[in-house]
Amino acid sequence: MIDPKSLLQPLEEVSLLAGDILMRHFRNLDGYERKGAVDLVTVADKEAEDAIVAYIKRHFPGHGILGEEGGEQTVSNNGVRWIIDPLDGTTNFAHGMRQFAVSIGIMDGEEIVAGCVHAPSLEETFLAVKGNGATLNGKSIRVSTVDNPKDALTVTGFPYERAEQLKVLKDMLGEILLATQGALRLGSAALDLAHVAAGHLDVFYEAGLNPWDQAAGMILVTEAGGKVTGMRRNIPGHPFTPEVLATNGIIHEAVRDLLYKGGVETLFD
Repeated sequence: MIDPKSLLQPLEEVSLLAGDILMRHFRNLDGYERKGAVDLVTVADKEAEDAIVAYIKRHFPGHGILGEEGGEQTVSNNGVRWIIDPLDGTTNFAHGMRQFAVSIGIMDGEEIVAGCVHAPSLEETFLAVKGNGATLNGKSIRVSTVDNPKDALTVTGFPYERAEQLKVLKDMLGEILLATQGALRLGSAALDLAHVAAGHLDVFYEAGLNPWDQAAGMILVTEAGGKVTGMRRNIPGHPFTPEVLATNGIIHEAVRDLLYKGGVETLFD
């Protein structure tokens, strides 16, 4: 077992390092590549991940690494693994929009023990370590106290491969729109989770996520007093489960009822 608090300073340091690389390229790109029909990658993604991987190998040579752009880079010899998204919100970034972030979660075995979501263009750094709460730019944060979905502001995202799921995605969104104050689509799951942790948003749900999209944000929400599960009942929240519902905890089941009404189960038929 590792002391999670010992990881907090290097976790923040390497996230800021990667953020500086992203900002050197922001609104200064020559173009981008496509990993899929709407899934993009830029030189900034690759340079930032390379820098993060080099940092971890230098300071924590026994730790494992799972990165979005490079896959499994190293295998852990002690159960500790860094889950890296060097640029969450690449489409926003490529279009010059500021809603993007570096997202790094650290797992000890099957448990997330620390996480950082750093949004360099917004000058916001969210940090959490197991048992020690969550912070935004060094100040403690907590989830909202909204106790009725009608007062909740929701954020969601849509999977890249969404053509066959379009009807149920629209049906779920319709139920959310009718029952809450509104629904946003901001384009960065990591930041969506961070803003739930900070109480800026009350609900985040999305299917089709990868571990690097959500590992850091999940511990931010739980350490800020919120709740993270799957969208379906009896599905626990876990970075390697490709669905997430994160709320302040108070309205969690009420929101999940709305997703069921919209047909969430048919997403996984």
